[in-house]
Amino acid sequence: MDDNLHFPSRQLIELRMEHADLDNLIDRAAEELPVDDLVLRRLKKRRLLLRDQITRLEIELDPPEPA
Repeated sequence: MDDNLHFPSRQLIELRMEHADLDNLIDRAAEELPVDDLVLRRLKKRRLLLRDQITRLEIELDPPEPA
């Protein structure tokens, strides 16, 4: 079962789940008063890094067709 964790498709699922969790966390953090801008910026930066990783894995799993 541990072997399954290293497949790109499994990594993609995990990254998407983490990205969704961060979306929810960012939404809740933005609603809190007072808003902690530093925490919010760090969460958003982490979310962007995850989005980049997701995009790279998606391209690796389904490369674009040549023109």
